[in-house]
Amino acid sequence: MIKVQFQLEDLSCPSCIKKIENTLNKQSGIDEARVLFHSNKVKATCDETIINADGVRSIIEKLGYTVVK
Repeated sequence: MIKVQFQLEDLSCPSCIKKIENTLNKQSGIDEARVLFHSNKVKATCDETIINADGVRSIIEKLGYTVVK
């Protein structure tokens, strides 16, 4: 398992948290994903044999959010 963290552009509402968390937590290989609203961060624990950091970033970006780093 690896831990990944991404900084997002400002999140506009709490429903953004649920959208990102629900989508990531349904993905195979992601053990747990959390969104920290006030710091605009996404933290996830992943099985890197199934999904890597780039895969998680891609999912977030496909939802319409900009990953800063």
